[in-house]
Amino acid sequence: MAQGPTLSKAALSRRAFLTSAGLAALGIGLGFFPFQASAFNPTRLRERMGALYGQPGLARLEGWFALLQRAAGQDIQTQLREVNDFFNRNVRWVDDIITWGQEDYWATPLEALGKGQGDCEDYSIAKYITLKQLGVPGERLRMIYVRARIGRSSITQAHMVLGYYETPSAVPLILDNMAPSISPASQRTDLDPVFSFNSQGLWAGGSSESRADPLARLSRWRSVLERMQSQGFL
Repeated sequence: MAQGPTLSKAALSRRAFLTSAGLAALGIGLGFFPFQASAFNPTRLRERMGALYGQPGLARLEGWFALLQRAAGQDIQTQLREVNDFFNRNVRWVDDIITWGQEDYWATPLEALGKGQGDCEDYSIAKYITLKQLGVPGERLRMIYVRARIGRSSITQAHMVLGYYETPSAVPLILDNMAPSISPASQRTDLDPVFSFNSQGLWAGGSSESRADPLARLSRWRSVLERMQSQGFL
């Protein structure tokens, strides 16, 4: 999704359509798989990365393993900063239609690192999975769909960021591929929340109460979780 302030009118129209389509799908509900830390398999991850993306992908994967080792046991602020910086540096923003030949594809962290490129959903998913692997409780993390304003104009585009919530009602800290630093949502006046989700549920706007059954279906999220499971993340 969003890269920065330079998108054509056609791209903006497509983003608006994708946001509407995503909201319609969420009317059906969300489907989630439980995360199982015991299923994390570095050997399988290395094998899959090497087979699919070769040495460049393996180098980025080893950088990710080093991140996990370096950030393990650190305070939460350090973990958030390290994870945000790692993916913002190692994954280049490229639209899904160029990377995958699809309008809207949600990549696994292995796919995003293997390609070395992705869009906003890919950054958010990768940061989410990494922080969970570091032991951050899943209920403190939500992927947040927002409408991002471009510059000083009234034009908006669909975008996804990752939010860290110290408590369910706290103002989240925002991890964003469009911004180099992490800041509270209250300071991101360019972002208007539409909905957020994690493995526990769905929240509308800035609500602190889940509005959806997490056992229902969202096809792209289900697909990316299935692929992560087969690759060795889950």
